[in-house]
Amino acid sequence: MALRAEIPYGAYWSTPFARWQGSFAHLHSIEFAAHVATRELARRGIDPERFDHGVLGLSVPQKHAFYGLPWLAGLAGAPRLGGQTVMQACATGVRVLLACAQEIEAGLAEAALGVTCDRTSNGPHLYYPNPKGPGGTGAHEDWVLGNFDCDPLGPHAMVDTAENVARARGISTAEQHEVVLRREEQYAMALADDSAFLRRFMTLPFDVPSANFRKSVGTLSGDEGFGASTPEGLAKLKPVRDGGSVTFGGQTHPADGNAAIVVATPARAAELSPQPSIAVRILGFGQARAPLAHMPEATVPAARRALAQAGLAIGDLDAIKTHNPFAVNDLVFARETGADCARMNNYGSSLVWGHPQAPMGTRSVIELIEELAVRGGGRGLFAGCAAGDTAMAVALEVGDRHGH
Repeated sequence: MALRAEIPYGAYWSTPFARWQGSFAHLHSIEFAAHVATRELARRGIDPERFDHGVLGLSVPQKHAFYGLPWLAGLAGAPRLGGQTVMQACATGVRVLLACAQEIEAGLAEAALGVTCDRTSNGPHLYYPNPKGPGGTGAHEDWVLGNFDCDPLGPHAMVDTAENVARARGISTAEQHEVVLRREEQYAMALADDSAFLRRFMTLPFDVPSANFRKSVGTLSGDEGFGASTPEGLAKLKPVRDGGSVTFGGQTHPADGNAAIVVATPARAAELSPQPSIAVRILGFGQARAPLAHMPEATVPAARRALAQAGLAIGDLDAIKTHNPFAVNDLVFARETGADCARMNNYGSSLVWGHPQAPMGTRSVIELIEELAVRGGGRGLFAGCAAGDTAMAVALEVGDRHGH
């Protein structure tokens, strides 16, 4: 069952992702996202004022983030555009896509711009006043590092969720490292022919702006900071936790970047797409939550719900993308659904190119669309877990606008 909302083919983009404290560490994530949106909309000949709704997704607060989407829209040349700001950790990308689609389905908008951005670098250090505390002392936290390291319901760190699932299901370090090597092989597909696949949605070389966006301070030829593993190198790594199985090689790294995607009615999608004969139909969404401290398991029920809404089974899919902060995630997903682990995540995934929470899912959906387009169309699924043992998933179809 397709929703009315569509994604105009080609009306989306992503920056390269840069490892934290790298080339994007000096950039305010919202201002940076607006800077990129201005340029990418211009490249596609899309007037920002054609949008009648916007959604901003981020998971790491930035100065003035209270003003959210209206601020970003004003910076991007759409001063009359309104909309909400949402946050759902690593599920933010799909949440933004759903929020845009809901606005279209409700008949409240014809074209929505969904922008996702995060800077894990230089994360805020927050102080919470408490006049009744000892000596008037309040509480404090490091937003990025503190939350990676502590789910307050446990308390436990995110890596512990992967360890819990690996232990319960008998997943070995060697199996996890096999997935890492395969995912790096698949990412090499995106780098072939001078990064031809990435250039389908990413402007390369990418000019890195100064903090005031008045000049370029460098260029990136692609994603920055991804590793190149070897079986021998991975075999030398010890698990992060004593007695565990998850190594630093079997998990992703924090990163910075932004990505955006347009959602519209079918008629408006055809107008906004540089290739209007290609239709990208949204078929279904799913959300789920796993038991406490078992985050990698959450993608399975979320995917099943998205497929149920779409009227599809795993065997009907031509491509699958996942958010895999741990290699464990993909092994669990494949075991539970029957998907071929080696065929999931062609052209790349967050395990390789990094983890700037909010835009990670948006980029994954974009890559899913382009993988389907490369093969001449088909149906695909993206599923990704998030903090709090939650997950979201989306099923979509790429085909001919006048058929399938």
